[in-house]
Amino acid sequence: MAPGKKELNKALKAAFVNTIPVLTGFSALGTAYGILMRTKGYGVLWSVLFSAVAFCGSMQFVAVTLLTVAFDPVQAFLLSVMVNARHLFYGVSVLEKYKDLGRMKAFLIYTLCDETFSIVCGVEPPDCNPEYFYFFVSALNYLYWVAGTFLGGMLGGLIAFNTEGLDFALTALFVVLLLEQLKSQENRLPALIGIASAAAGILLFGRNNPVIPAMVIILAVLIGGKKKLCP
Repeated sequence: MAPGKKELNKALKAAFVNTIPVLTGFSALGTAYGILMRTKGYGVLWSVLFSAVAFCGSMQFVAVTLLTVAFDPVQAFLLSVMVNARHLFYGVSVLEKYKDLGRMKAFLIYTLCDETFSIVCGVEPPDCNPEYFYFFVSALNYLYWVAGTFLGGMLGGLIAFNTEGLDFALTALFVVLLLEQLKSQENRLPALIGIASAAAGILLFGRNNPVIPAMVIILAVLIGGKKKLCP
């Protein structure tokens, strides 16, 4: 039975209200990404296509560098796996919520990101069909990112300014998230493990290749100490 217009509108309104913070963040970051791609010689079409197909914000910023240097497929693959490995873990945790969604499931899995996961797991659908609520949350967040990329690609071609440091936008976001986590008494340990692992990666493998080793160290520490970390 096809959903009624009123039911869809209610789910859309609820999803929009809960994704407003994502809209503000994705608008800024997506625009920065679009501008950055434009400064590297990629037009609006390529930027938007990359965002629409890949839809992996952090890896997309990393990929800007990979696209402008000698291509190393093995390094690119390993880096992609490590940067996006978190999707394996939180993807499993939403299987229960998504199990009966039929044809929607493929789209929801494809568009699952950190922000969508946070809303899906932290917000109960407010007086609307959960299936449509989850769908609109995913669809809106996806559109925010693609639209931000389009805007950035357009602005990058119209406005001439110094874009040095623009690729640090996503890093700056994660630094802010790290500081917020350090302020919390309950969540300091994961942040400290990340800092220590990053420092170890730099000391052992140098400043040019610390990311993958640091991620391996983090994974090893979390797996090895899971009994103490998660009593």
